[in-house]
Amino acid sequence: MVAQKGRDLLLKVEDGGSFVTVAGLRTKRLSFNAQAVDVTDAQSAGRWRELLGGAGVQRASVSGGGIFRDQASDALVRAAFFAGDILSFQLAIPDFGTVSGPFQITALEYSGNHDGEVLFEIALESAGALSFGAL
Repeated sequence: MVAQKGRDLLLKVEDGGSFVTVAGLRTKRLSFNAQAVDVTDAQSAGRWRELLGGAGVQRASVSGGGIFRDQASDALVRAAFFAGDILSFQLAIPDFGTVSGPFQITALEYSGNHDGEVLFEIALESAGALSFGAL
């Protein structure tokens, strides 16, 4: 596998029926997690832990930071955060595909130096079933 450019990892939000790039994210991260369900009992072989397959809760987290592309993308994200809305997001991953589904914005932070641009950081948590598609 050839190395991929980080800038090709794109976070998009559904706006008016199509997906638009949220912002100029300079850093991005996607993580998948699954909760384990422990079913170990006194008769477990060798006292090794046993897990129940397919029973745990699955979730995905997305985080990133950068600069907003324009006032419209800033307003869309900010309004969704303060309303607690769950929006349809899409993360395009080079040579993997797209992950799409409902997410809630769980953190939104702004920062900046006196001689630089305003930066933001965002965190999303999955709020339903996700789908995977080829690029």
